[in-house]
Amino acid sequence: MILIMKPSATREEITEIAGQMESLGLAVHEIKGENTFVMGLVGDTSVLSAEAIMRNECIDRVLKVQEPYKLAGRRFHSEDSVVEVMGHRLGGGGFAVMAGPCSVESEDQILSIAKDVKAAGAGFLRGGAFKPRSSPYAFQGLGLDGLELLKAARKETGLPIVSEIMDPQYLGVFAEDVDVIQIGARNMQNFSLLREVGQLGKPVLLKRGLSNTIDELLMAAEYVLAGDKSQVILCERGIRTFETATRNTLDLSAIPVLKQRSHLPVIVDPSHGTGYWNLVFPMALAAVAAGADGLIIEVHNRPDKALCDGQQSITPALFGKLMERIALVREAIQQ
Repeated sequence: MILIMKPSATREEITEIAGQMESLGLAVHEIKGENTFVMGLVGDTSVLSAEAIMRNECIDRVLKVQEPYKLAGRRFHSEDSVVEVMGHRLGGGGFAVMAGPCSVESEDQILSIAKDVKAAGAGFLRGGAFKPRSSPYAFQGLGLDGLELLKAARKETGLPIVSEIMDPQYLGVFAEDVDVIQIGARNMQNFSLLREVGQLGKPVLLKRGLSNTIDELLMAAEYVLAGDKSQVILCERGIRTFETATRNTLDLSAIPVLKQRSHLPVIVDPSHGTGYWNLVFPMALAAVAAGADGLIIEVHNRPDKALCDGQQSITPALFGKLMERIALVREAIQQ
């Protein structure tokens, strides 16, 4: 339920109404726009009567929200949310590219790639320290040592780092060392992990699950936002369909749908979305044209020697050319 306050409502009157709602067991989220003040109520609103609420002279309108995602949806938050990390903005007109290897392999590797992607214009360094793999025998990442190497690359280049958390035991380490915490596709519905991450007060990059709907993605974001401390960036990274020509089917229609339903920034992962390096370039440009707020792209200086996902990684040289084309597409669509 949404309460839209009259412009004449004072801070004291708003605080009193919020207290009344909280006494009924409802969570109150206040949203102040340029000309309006909105109070979003989350919880069992069946205890409320819209007619009774309207008797309060401070309240202009009462709206019942049909969507189950109250915090991630636009009804509570009509303006685009902006996630800003170390001067790089996503959403609300802000655009940034996250780039780097699927997994951190060595100090020389991550430092070299970090310098290359920064020179090309990337705003974030992505790199996996802990890697979820389909096979238990595949390279699982360097773990905490990988995080230390990412920190060294951040110190060297100034790029904020993005890395995936898999285990709640590392929540404290990620809260301290990682600038944007990634929740991977396989953990999108790990609700206990989502709740814990939502308490950290860090930006969270939430990837859409392999077989999940858009509504399920937004409900997963709701778990993070319910902590009332963290921001969320949504990521379309391809879903499983009957098609076998690509690793996944990159659902670019999800971009405008998500931006219509949600205020959260939306980025696209064309690397996992296609699974092939020669498809990353065109699909990245298509994602920008469709209105994405950013991209996350796998870049490796030796894709043929990569320990993880080399077949979908592009070289730093190709990444540099892609960044030039991205700028042209953004200019063409006046974004």
